[in-house]
Amino acid sequence: MPPRRRNRQTAPAPSEAARLSNVLIDEGFTKREIAAILGRNSAIVSHFYTRGPRSGHSYTPALLAVVQEIQSGGPRDHESLKALAGQYVTRRRRKSGQLARVRGKDTVKHAPNDQWSSGLARAGRQHISSGASRLKPVVDAAADADGFVAITVRASKGRFLMAPDDEYPDRPGGARVVQRADGTEERSYGGERAGLHAREWQQRIAVSQGDVTAAITSWMVETGRVAEGTKITHLEVRGWKPRS
Repeated sequence: MPPRRRNRQTAPAPSEAARLSNVLIDEGFTKREIAAILGRNSAIVSHFYTRGPRSGHSYTPALLAVVQEIQSGGPRDHESLKALAGQYVTRRRRKSGQLARVRGKDTVKHAPNDQWSSGLARAGRQHISSGASRLKPVVDAAADADGFVAITVRASKGRFLMAPDDEYPDRPGGARVVQRADGTEERSYGGERAGLHAREWQQRIAVSQGDVTAAITSWMVETGRVAEGTKITHLEVRGWKPRS
């Protein structure tokens, strides 16, 4: 009996976006620099090579324009190339033709000036494991303004110890609780009427050697909100200063 033929999975053919990216790499640019020129996260360029022949199709006109600019002896600085690419990069659309939703970034969101009034920062699983340091600037800014913070914690549903109605007696039904399809649950603490004092949280984080994840986890365990050993999967911190 002849041996069975094994189905060998072949890697998808590189896309046109990948080919143009290779031209830029040969010109001395890195994938990270190419992504910055496109105004996107560095992971997007890696997708050009792994997700089939149409991957990065919407970025092809921008990449082609950049390649032609460089090969014709034009400016090679990132700002000039980013401005050029920006004329061709468009928002992705759904099959219905509507613009696709823009994914929220895990970055601090507040005005970079002395008139700070509010801020927001998020951290996902990977950043949480290293201490969620990107949340600290929001807490510090709110503390400097003698303001408040609100915290949203996401973890496995079974790790929360308090029933929503017990935890939020002022909000019947647990209005600050969001159930997720993956078996996790989000609970929020602090709000416009009852914010958490930012200076207290700044001190908690300082005691935890700047580890925001550890500070929030310790508080959740100390107050009986989650079981000891709970792994937080997502965090969000919002800060604001009092209204004058």
